[in-house]
Amino acid sequence: MEKFDVAVIGAGAAGISAAVALARSKRSVLVLDAGKPRNAAASGAHNVMGMEGSSPQEILRQSREKAEAYGVQFSSSQVKELSGSKEEGFLVNGGERTFSARRILLATGLKDVLPDIPGLSEAWGKSALHCPYCHGWEVRDRRIAIIGIGMMSAHQAKLFSQLSEHVTYINHTPEMLSAEDRQVLTALSIPIIDAQLESVDVDTSGQLDLLHLSTGQKLAMDAVVVMTRLQANAELYEALGGVLCANPLGNYIAVDQMGATDIPGVYAAGNVAELSAMVLAAAASGVSAGAGINYDLIAQKIESLIS
Repeated sequence: MEKFDVAVIGAGAAGISAAVALARSKRSVLVLDAGKPRNAAASGAHNVMGMEGSSPQEILRQSREKAEAYGVQFSSSQVKELSGSKEEGFLVNGGERTFSARRILLATGLKDVLPDIPGLSEAWGKSALHCPYCHGWEVRDRRIAIIGIGMMSAHQAKLFSQLSEHVTYINHTPEMLSAEDRQVLTALSIPIIDAQLESVDVDTSGQLDLLHLSTGQKLAMDAVVVMTRLQANAELYEALGGVLCANPLGNYIAVDQMGATDIPGVYAAGNVAELSAMVLAAAASGVSAGAGINYDLIAQKIESLIS
């Protein structure tokens, strides 16, 4: 069985950044990843210094190449099971092979749970969007519909109103739009349509065309903005006995400033711990977690020497 100082589960921005930080401290690091990134549908990653607009796949390819130069090992494996403890060490079942590690970093990201509206999933990441900072420039001055489905939907409308004068709010879930928010949207000259969105017409490239409303109305739009339910990919954490926390956006793993979770020896970074983190923020949290793990291992060595 191969033994590593640290097993990083997830090879996104957080996972690879942590792996590099650890490898540069002469730690043996294994990164396991199933190859299903959250942003696979996106054509470009934004607000990434030095690589603005590059495809997410290209950013990860270059990042992985640089990590391998420091000795980081990668395994294209779906982790089936995670067991063990800080005292005894952890076992990582990667399917065909099992590895041992002294520390675990979960950089497993999250999944976007879309509302059950026909056509929406086909447009997701292309013309169905969620973040003005990730996708807003690409739909600037276009016809944008906000699906009023959650408590953050009105906030999305406010942000996208900076990018286009052609924003429409579809009040899909009426109880989620407060009287105060209705007043604000009206002041911003954002039309509010009190109807449910029943389906979305999408072409083969993922570009939406018409929105079909419960009133029978059909709206021609260039983009639709939707609040998804953010669900941390935290099954491995829960299998170790961890308990997830919740906020209005979804469920996540709580960590301290250096990425430590409530389970000794287990750390988390990126979207699994910070639901709203963009690429650079996720990478930064990975570096912090890597530093935290490195010092944790140093502290354990010192304790063994003086005890």
